[in-house]
Amino acid sequence: MKSSVCTLFEGHYHYGVAALTNSLYQNGYRGTVYAGYRGGLPGWTVEAERRSTGQWSDATSLQVADGLEIVFLPLETPYHLTNYKPDFMLELLDGPAADTDAIFYLDPDICVADDWQVFCDWVSCGVALCEDVNSPLPKNHPRRVGWRRYYENKGFSLNFKGREYVNGGFVGLRSDARGFLEQWKALMLAMGDVIGGLGAAKVELGQEFEGKGFFSCFDASDQDGLNAAIEATDFEFSVIGQEAMGFKPGAAILPHALGQPKPWKKRFLGDSLKGKSPRLVDKEFLKNVSPIGFYMPSEIFMRRLSCFMASGIGRFVRRA
Repeated sequence: MKSSVCTLFEGHYHYGVAALTNSLYQNGYRGTVYAGYRGGLPGWTVEAERRSTGQWSDATSLQVADGLEIVFLPLETPYHLTNYKPDFMLELLDGPAADTDAIFYLDPDICVADDWQVFCDWVSCGVALCEDVNSPLPKNHPRRVGWRRYYENKGFSLNFKGREYVNGGFVGLRSDARGFLEQWKALMLAMGDVIGGLGAAKVELGQEFEGKGFFSCFDASDQDGLNAAIEATDFEFSVIGQEAMGFKPGAAILPHALGQPKPWKKRFLGDSLKGKSPRLVDKEFLKNVSPIGFYMPSEIFMRRLSCFMASGIGRFVRRA
């Protein structure tokens, strides 16, 4: 099965893109990573070459290693990039990834920690999703009721499918399920009316929200739109629990660095003295520093050493 991977980034999140790509390579992915971005490209792309692909005449391609490349696609959109995910995936399916059998979106603060074949197998079960740390939300949870009430007035019908509330950082699907992306995109567009446009997001670089809907049901814009799309469609879904992203013990196949600071901005020793030990995802980030070399060897050594020492301190210093 031919699969394609994509992500979106701007600013310092390029460190996450590099670690994500490295983790894909280390776990057997071979193909193209499509990275949509705003702003400039990082220094580690210095050997990238200009190329034209799909609608992007000014794309840039970097050969990472044998069988793996990143194609950087500059974006011009008023949306916050977290709200642009379904649009970007559809643009890829209609353009440079038109011949792919399956497409996967991953946030740039995620690392892949299992063999890539696992993910190819997963999408054969339905649209692949991961349960969020804030899951579950029962049928009549006010957040779900808020989605139904709002979208009913916009001409959409939502029907409860299950208690799981999924995370917006990972979506995998076969290309014949593109209708799910179209529905997600439509719901995001309708949501813009209540939150003050799709440039608004409760994450870094997001514009201020004008409104969040009943019971703050659109507080996590892209993620709430994704969960509403599950209720608005009849596609099959395959959800792995909170362990998938490292939110509870178990097989963390997609460790996800929620919140701030991100692993590349962490001060491990200082945090450990405040009772904050390094997380699994922090350690995964430091494992995935090649083949893209975004740190000098000396910096890798110092960061790994501080993470190791911080883990030791964390056994004795804990938050009350």
